[in-house]
Parts: sequence; structure tokens; C-alpha cells
Amino acid sequence: MTDTIEITVLSLVTEIEQKDWDACACPEAATGRPIDPFTTYRFLSALERSKSVGGRSGWRSRPLVARRAGEVIAVAPLYAKSHSQGEYIFDFNWAQAYENAGGHYYPKLQMAVPFTPATGRRFLTRPDSVDAGQAALVQAAVQLAAEGGMSSLHITFCTEAEATAGVAMGLMHRVTQQFHWQNPGYRDFPAFLDSLASRKRKAIRKERETAQGFGGTIHALTGDAIQPEHWDAFWRFYQDTGARKWGTPYLTRAFFDEMHATMRDDILLIMAERQGQWVAGALNFIGRDTLYGRYWGSIEEHPCLHFELCYYQAIDYALAHGLARVEAGAQGEHKLARGYLPTPVHSLHWIADAGFRKAIARYLEAERNAVDEEIEVLTTYAPFRKGPRQDHPE
Repeated sequence: MTDTIEITVLSLVTEIEQKDWDACACPEAATGRPIDPFTTYRFLSALERSKSVGGRSGWRSRPLVARRAGEVIAVAPLYAKSHSQGEYIFDFNWAQAYENAGGHYYPKLQMAVPFTPATGRRFLTRPDSVDAGQAALVQAAVQLAAEGGMSSLHITFCTEAEATAGVAMGLMHRVTQQFHWQNPGYRDFPAFLDSLASRKRKAIRKERETAQGFGGTIHALTGDAIQPEHWDAFWRFYQDTGARKWGTPYLTRAFFDEMHATMRDDILLIMAERQGQWVAGALNFIGRDTLYGRYWGSIEEHPCLHFELCYYQAIDYALAHGLARVEAGAQGEHKLARGYLPTPVHSLHWIADAGFRKAIARYLEAERNAVDEEIEVLTTYAPFRKGPRQDHPE
């Protein structure tokens, strides 16, 4: 029957042709940038080629491919995990509870982009096969987890529409939050500042003045303006941050070479130079309507330079290029005072053990309510002025 969908479990993304993967992951790229650069063949295969996943990383590639009548109609980035590192939707307490009860939480399956807390599609389907493709991928992933004796399946940083579809297919819905900057159509950075309360405007101006007075120059680099020397410097920054946050950096040095070779036009590198030396930098990826802030690091301490390179320079770029949003990565309530608002983040989960599944379902319901309340409360502390502007000397 032509309606029969066949699922293949690969060992590497590179076992499928790029055109077939991207026809599902980013069909819109035929007319411009991908909406989401992270699920593209270029990004996921770079993780494999650079050995950032595979080997002893704890991320074993198990990508799914769905075919109908021989044509690829859906794919999904899927990994067998031996730990919970590099995910940013935290389930460490779930693992501890399961292990304490005598179970083995690992290995588990993770449908996600490794080390990348950015919302995007996880059920990657051709535009004419959305419902059939989503259903096939979910069924296959659950079956793979069950037949492999795995504790669970986690689909993290999916879209809200996918979360709704996943719940209808019997998956459990989790809601967490990040801080995103939204652009309702500001002309420029002063117009953004004009939307803030007076005290917040003053604070941001002061931070920018302090940061930009660090004694050097800030460079915004993309495409061919990015040179190997910039990656050498950024690797030092990334190692320092990774060692402090995770003990061992997730990405290998070779990953950044892969990014330079295949994705430098999709990258914005903000670098600070002082006395002829690169001293700090922030790495961003450029989507069709979103700038995604990913990594930051420095070898010198300068007041407010982190805020400037990671948040304000990102807003400057988004405004100059008509982007609707800046996603500045995981966590960080300090972003709120800088105009980044709390935003729901969605994930889906399947738990093999019936008793544990019921316990997790109760937990997720309570957590969703708590997150809803937290977002409501945090939004009241947003820096935006509540009524008509009252001008005062500043």
C-alpha cells in the first residue's frame, strides 16, 4: 500500500542524503534562511563529524527516517543518552527517584538538538505530510524505547503546536521557561529604550556606557568577516566557560571549524578586542526571524561587558536586520531587567513504567501551574513603562 510508512533507525545523520533531510527539516531554505538553523543537516552532521556527539560523549545518534512509497517524508534527531547532561530541560531528580526505587533510568532516548536550548521543530516533516509524519515518528520513538528496555523518551524544546499534537498522541507535556526579547517593530535601540520605564532606561544606558568603556573595540562579525583567528580566540573563551559550568566543554574544537566551513553565513560572532588581543566574545546563530544566543566567554573581567556582548549587541543586530526575536539561551532572571521577557518552553515525555509515569504526570501538572504563575509574576516586573511616558531629565 502506498500509505504504508516505513521507519528506519540510522546510526548517523550522515547516512541520509542532505537533500532528503533538509526537505523535512528546512523546506523554507529554498527561498532564504532556515527558520531554525539547528535541525539542519549542516549543524547536526557537524556535531557528528567533530565528535561532539558519539564516542564517549553520552550522545549516541539514532536518527529516525520515515519513508512512504520510497520517499522520505519525515526525520527526527534522536539520541540514546547515558546521562542527562547538555539537555537544559532538567530531569536529574526524575533519574534519582527512579534509581532509588531500584530502576535503571539510563539509557534513555532524547529527541533534541544536543547542547542547544532553542525552541524548534523536532518532528521534521515535509509540508504535505505533517500529521502522518508526526504520528510515525512518535510511534517509532516510543517503540524503540520500549523494545530497547529504556526508561523513557524525551522530546525537548519542541514547538507549542508539536506539544499539542504530542499530548493527543499520549505523551506528557512539560512547560518550563526562558527569557526572550521581542521586537514589536522598534525603529532602533533608542526606540526600544523609549518603551522602558525611566529608571530602567537609565540603568541600561549606564551599563552600555560602562561596557563600551572597557578600553577596546567591539566587532560584530558574520560570513567571510569571521577568520580562523576569531575561532582560535573564541575556543579559549568557550573552554573557560565550559570548564566552570560543566567541568568539561561539550563541544570539541573541531566543531567550530565545521561551523566556519559550512555555517559562517548563519553565525554572528560578537568579539571584544583590547590592545590587539581578543578578550571576550559571544556566539549567535541567525535564523529567519530569530537571533539565537548560544555561548559566551572571556579571558579578562570587564564590568557589564557580558551584558553588552550577549544582550544589547544581539538586540542591535535584531533591530538592524528586522528580526522578530532574540533567544538568549537557558535561564537567567537577570535578563528580565534588560528587556527579555519570560516565555513558555515546551517538551514532551514518555515513561515506560506505569507507576512512575503516573507520578511524573502529577508532578508535571503541578509544575505547569507553578510555571504559569511564575511567568505571570515575573512579567509584572518587566522594565517596560505601564502608561504614557512622563519625560524627566536623565
